Amino acid sequence: MVESVVWDIGYLASAALFIIGIKKLSSPRTAPQGNRLGAYGMLLAVLVTMAKMYTEEIIGLELIVAGLAIGIAVGALMATRVEMTGMPELVALFNGFGGGASALVGLSEVLGRLQSGDVPSDGIELYATWIAIGLSGLVGWVTLSGSLMAMGKLKGGFYIPFTSKDERGRSKWINFPTWGPSWLNPVKGFLLLASLYLISLTIQHPENHDYIYALAGTSCLLGVLFVIPIGGADMPVVVSLLNSMSGIAAAFTGFVIQNNVLIIAGSMVGAAGLILTFIMCKAMNRTLGAVLFKSFGGGGRETVTRTKVGSDPEEVAMVCDGITKCVIVPGYGMAVSQAQHAVKEFADMLESDGVEVSYGIHPVAGRMPGHMNVLLAEASVPYEQLIEMEQINSEMSECDVALVIGANDTVNPVARSGEGPLGGMPIIDADKARVVVIIKRSLSVGYAGVDNDLFYEDKTMMLFGDGKKMMNELNAAMKDL
Repeated sequence: MVESVVWDIGYLASAALFIIGIKKLSSPRTAPQGNRLGAYGMLLAVLVTMAKMYTEEIIGLELIVAGLAIGIAVGALMATRVEMTGMPELVALFNGFGGGASALVGLSEVLGRLQSGDVPSDGIELYATWIAIGLSGLVGWVTLSGSLMAMGKLKGGFYIPFTSKDERGRSKWINFPTWGPSWLNPVKGFLLLASLYLISLTIQHPENHDYIYALAGTSCLLGVLFVIPIGGADMPVVVSLLNSMSGIAAAFTGFVIQNNVLIIAGSMVGAAGLILTFIMCKAMNRTLGAVLFKSFGGGGRETVTRTKVGSDPEEVAMVCDGITKCVIVPGYGMAVSQAQHAVKEFADMLESDGVEVSYGIHPVAGRMPGHMNVLLAEASVPYEQLIEMEQINSEMSECDVALVIGANDTVNPVARSGEGPLGGMPIIDADKARVVVIIKRSLSVGYAGVDNDLFYEDKTMMLFGDGKKMMNELNAAMKDL
């Protein structure tokens, strides 16, 4: 009895750390502290669970130590070696691990109950237990396979081992389309209904293992088909939704094994992820249904036929000399080229001349929610300079120079027309600045497949090339003035 109270107090303290940590994640300034509190809460929950299992002789000490050692080694290796540009893929993978862990716990629980004969005969207990196990498996397996697909799409595909290299000496990858055939949505609906039906069959015939394995198979396939047709521009929404699903799976698993901290933490992660998902959808002026069941720019892509004479860094440096206000608009191209430190150096030079510098952050500028904030924070950009889209748009008409680095769809004025794939999506009004400088490799279209009229305006200066390279050249030109 005393031990049970100790475990409950430990779980309660862990849950409190989760709640405080999530609260502190609401501000960029307090987010690092919130992240640490969440980690401390998870550490406490793990230690309490391990102590409980050892005390109650559920598993031996050697398995506890081995599990902790392997988990710590893998987590530390992945966290320290991943580059900031690979953070979206890592987040997607961690979401998958969370869902997979919940699904495996549910599978282990149901198989253990069947082996020991601990199956409720009928009534509410049977329905409640087996429905919780079934939903834990359904959501968990969908999250695992869907997250692995999301990780692959964020990386550009899946590696094919033991194959020849391409013309550039690179390994071949399987690339997936950003659209789906017309029959794909009915298939996904059928798989969902089939999975729910299999859950009902496990209740009617709880001793039948085939239904359990079939549920795992249909759920995994549903997760794959769920993510395959979703385009890159919708990836922030998908990553956020998968994060929510991993929490929901954990909550279901908590009900199965009667673990309070799993129920509390899973519910919080699920609710927070859903809220963030709807915020991302609002930022794109799209419904969640449209993200999941309609392609985004997946139809015909416009062919760029217009041309634009590029500028050189010296010209841009001369334009920036003597200005009073500059807004920097980062996009995923900045992340790919790892140009955030060069961008910070450029901002420091402007500020030393008395220029007011701020950063316009579009909610879906990267491959995951808050991607640009994380990259700029790594470069020690002050939090107060990171301005959200609505506020920065009210200042764009007073901006002398808008520096757009690696962004396309999020500054495309065609979104205001209400037509096409970008129609109605809120954008950063970079075109309202007096001069627009865009760093981009070419005039190619973005994820939505729509040409950007901003590139061809008279006040727009294009710096064609790699983001980091062009920023370094621009910084050198600024120093030579």
